[in-house]
Amino acid sequence: MHVDMDSFFASIEVRRDPSLAGRPVIVGADPKGGAGRGVVSTCSYEARRYGVHSGMPISRAYDLCPHGVYLPVDRNLYVRTSADIMAILSRHAGRIEQVSIDEAYLDVSDAGGFPAAEALAAAIKQEVRETVGLTCSVGIAPGKAVAKIASDYKKPDGLTVVRPEEVAGFLAPLPVEKIPGVGRKTGEDLRQMGIRTIGDLAGHDIQALIARLGRSGISMHRLARGIDEAEVQGREGSKSIARETTFDADTADPDMLSGVVADLADDVAGTLAAAGLRCRTVTVKVRYRGFETHTRSRTLPRFTADPEAIHRAASALLLPFLNGRPVRLIGVRLSTLEGGRTRQTAIDEFVGT
Repeated sequence: MHVDMDSFFASIEVRRDPSLAGRPVIVGADPKGGAGRGVVSTCSYEARRYGVHSGMPISRAYDLCPHGVYLPVDRNLYVRTSADIMAILSRHAGRIEQVSIDEAYLDVSDAGGFPAAEALAAAIKQEVRETVGLTCSVGIAPGKAVAKIASDYKKPDGLTVVRPEEVAGFLAPLPVEKIPGVGRKTGEDLRQMGIRTIGDLAGHDIQALIARLGRSGISMHRLARGIDEAEVQGREGSKSIARETTFDADTADPDMLSGVVADLADDVAGTLAAAGLRCRTVTVKVRYRGFETHTRSRTLPRFTADPEAIHRAASALLLPFLNGRPVRLIGVRLSTLEGGRTRQTAIDEFVGT
């Protein structure tokens, strides 16, 4: 089961100020009348109707929706709300894998079958709504990737169940970009190969995919066929907390890249705090055209959950990548974690924004 909060930051802001309900709310960097740097952290569904989405340059969002309500990120409030939600989820599953500040996988294999899991999901949605005042969308499926796709299927406030015999039919007509990890640029590469839907990808020659996409083509092909053996990992089994963003268009703008890394560092620091963990290692990941990927890491002097320390480390790690080369994807990862019941413990987010 995958539980995903609906436009989390924006929904919290609407909960705090009900007068914002029904208006295009955009949370992120200061747009400065269209001249601002940084990106959109999240936005309400009303803003999405204008083409605004998370990870978009804030200046572009302002061009699309100049009349929107632009609000700064209130990280402390979001972390407190996330902790309340994760506490609810933890009461309903023996194993929970929090993958970001606003989403988690639950192992409900002992619920007693898909009808029982669906009833449990409805109960979770109701408790979150009544206790926290927010809506979430839930996907139930045999594997994690399909459950994540299902949670997005009827957003907002959705509940989608995909039984084993329904996986192929459910996935086949969906755009290939719905597969976790397939961003806009990879989607363009696939379309150039004549692949537009997940069904197209499932039926494509695996060797051709490897030749075009490298080894990532293998995992994409497996997910397109509904093959996903990844297990829900509790704190004992995970290794890191990560967040990444794929740009609409490759960019070498140092201010843009610095702003995005700052936002990503805030995001992973918030997830770290919500889980009651501390980190020792910070890594920045950059991907250029052609899936050329580089990482740089720094080991901190001591374990920490201090957002400022994480932000400083990530910003310093980014500097060598500000070299004029256009960047397709950028990410921040925290590892060597401690907290909870073990020293090496974590939450792994393997799907980018």
